[in-house]
Amino acid sequence: MNLREKYNIPANAVITIAGTVGVGKSTMTKALSQSLNFRTSYEKVDTNPYLDKFYDDFEKWSFHLQIYFLAERFKEQKRIFEYGGGFIQDRSIYEDTGIFAKMHFDKGTMSPIDYETYTNLFDAMVMTPYFPHPDLLVYLEGPIDDVIGRIQERGREMEQQTPHTYWQEMHGRYENWINNFNACPVLRIDINDYDLMKNPDQVEDIVARIGYMLEQTSHLRK
Repeated sequence: MNLREKYNIPANAVITIAGTVGVGKSTMTKALSQSLNFRTSYEKVDTNPYLDKFYDDFEKWSFHLQIYFLAERFKEQKRIFEYGGGFIQDRSIYEDTGIFAKMHFDKGTMSPIDYETYTNLFDAMVMTPYFPHPDLLVYLEGPIDDVIGRIQERGREMEQQTPHTYWQEMHGRYENWINNFNACPVLRIDINDYDLMKNPDQVEDIVARIGYMLEQTSHLRK
């Protein structure tokens, strides 16, 4: 018996992994997909035509970038459910508006008119009964010092040059966002409770928690 059957996880479940930079979303996505024999859905960055322009001029291109992300994630969400589910998704569509677009608005790099247009479009597309929300959002969290330690450990050049104050602000925004999130059930997991790189077998504990949460919230699933 595989882990999906052992913990009564439906074969058509859609599970989204969320959390700030450095918490291990991609590692978790890969580990869960292998354990459950689910497909994966990763964010497509290389084909984004606005990314380079955005880094050159935040104010000019933030709205375009967020609209592009919204359209791409919306299409991907539809594809997942049209395929029949059975997916682990790296990052959610909800983080774009709740974290990144709001941050641009708060910092003045997205105008109030653009922000209102974006959020109205997001609400019309996503925050409706017709949009296929995930069965579960797994939120990875941990103390900011541990998150910064992981970012430094993996050594990505652009991240190394980013001030710690940015990661601290992002961490706070994520905590505020998840505390008010209600689009689908949430399972919060502390990154210090496991180490899938050193102890891959620990994924079973996480699968067990997912199975329990899905069973408890089964009446919410369509």
